Amino acid sequence: MKILFVCENYFPHIGGAEVVFKNLAEGYVKQGHQVNLVTRHLKGTKKFETINGVKVHRVKSFNTRYLFTFAAIPKVIKLARKADVIQTTTFNGAPPASFAGMFCKKPVFLTIHEVWINKWHKVTNMGKLGCLVHNLLEKAIYLLPFTRYICVSKATQKDLSKLGKFKKSKLNQRKVKTIYNGMDYKFWDKNNFNQKDIKKKLDLAGKFVYFSWGRPGQSKGFEYAIRSAPLISKQIPNAVFLLMLGGIDKYPQEYKKLVQLIKKVRKQTGTKIKLIPKVPYNELGNYILAADCVVVPSIAEGFGYTTVESCTLGTPVVASKAGSIPEVISNKYILVTPKNYSAIAEGVITIKNKKYQTSPLKKFPWSEAIKQYLQEFKDVLKKK
Repeated sequence: MKILFVCENYFPHIGGAEVVFKNLAEGYVKQGHQVNLVTRHLKGTKKFETINGVKVHRVKSFNTRYLFTFAAIPKVIKLARKADVIQTTTFNGAPPASFAGMFCKKPVFLTIHEVWINKWHKVTNMGKLGCLVHNLLEKAIYLLPFTRYICVSKATQKDLSKLGKFKKSKLNQRKVKTIYNGMDYKFWDKNNFNQKDIKKKLDLAGKFVYFSWGRPGQSKGFEYAIRSAPLISKQIPNAVFLLMLGGIDKYPQEYKKLVQLIKKVRKQTGTKIKLIPKVPYNELGNYILAADCVVVPSIAEGFGYTTVESCTLGTPVVASKAGSIPEVISNKYILVTPKNYSAIAEGVITIKNKKYQTSPLKKFPWSEAIKQYLQEFKDVLKKK
């Protein structure tokens, strides 16, 4: 099969969606398929290169994801003529992929991580106008014609099903599928990491450590984890909250607010909070294993890699009942009400007392995700 990907960001840009597309694209290549990928040109990257068998075409869009929507159309149409299927994702890659599919009469598969329609004001710090504009843009994407709508969790599928286009049409309902994202279990093996160096480096020996990490966007809910810290310290005097924030350049205002909140909490209560910079992905497991507990205070979550990675390494998790988290959480965990710092504190204290829910580890292998996507492609091509 000849598969064309269209996504606004790709390696070396790293985020949840990029991890998904990189593993899928390279997985298709390993199965013997040809993959072309159109993405945004980033500073310091080549206009064209082959990465692990994936032919990556980068389009100049003046470092703006919104311009990529229009700048990518000629390149996507050119490559779509020779493709069997097109795969894309929300947001800015979806319109050029859809237009190319219509123009070249090719099937287009839209992968949906999260549906934020009517939620933008809850999960971002945007003003009313920004939320309104993004709400309209997201609605416009789902109004475009796609052959299949692939959701990364049942929670995302449920949110999508609430939209009028899918409520009113049984045909559109049949086009919606759930295919969970995958995990690299060889990479996320305990034996690949060493937490002892982290405890020594950060002076964590003899401390009860609870750990959170991610981008400082409002949807991640770190504000509530920070506010829970004084309550935790009252019950666990040797507790230390380890918070790792990445993507600071993309969320400068949100980062500044969290830093100010941390300073305020430290000053008023003396609570121990260590704010540390993001580390390379292959070092993240060291910190997860160095923690006695991981806190995932998300307000919204499409799949929940933070949760799945922690569960895989066996560190107990306190996570909010948001989005897909109840679907993917397993091993040792406590689920709490979202946006409730008292509940987070209670959860961490409960884990300190070795009391938590347990269940068999849920696994999400990439091989299964790739198999399901390829089967969807083949089923559609058979019907053409």
